[in-house]
Amino acid sequence: MYEVSAGEGKYQILLRLWDTTAGWIGSLTGGEQPHVGGVVLAVPRPSLTGSGQSCDIWAITAPGHLDNEVAAPLAKQLCAKFGVAVSLTSGIHIEQADAEDIAQIRENCAEALAKFFAHPRLEL
Repeated sequence: MYEVSAGEGKYQILLRLWDTTAGWIGSLTGGEQPHVGGVVLAVPRPSLTGSGQSCDIWAITAPGHLDNEVAAPLAKQLCAKFGVAVSLTSGIHIEQADAEDIAQIRENCAEALAKFFAHPRLEL
């Protein structure tokens, strides 16, 4: 299991990923109240351009939750990088979040994924 974090306080993001050898299972949580707000599944497929690979993405969210908006890009990047299916459960909550709060959360999610890709134990 790999675990990386980014940010501090209510902006802290925790990304946990398990390599199943046939895909990745992960959780993306943070904010003031980590929870289950949605699940994203990314599955590799041949690119529609006829060259290379892309990923199809499906998202299920709890009513009123937007957690998939930060989870989907991460799942897609993981899927594209490893060429395997990725399931990412997400739940990040900040009470009365404004645009600046959301921007900081997005930035910290991207930073957490960058830290994961740079992890010394990770074999790419």
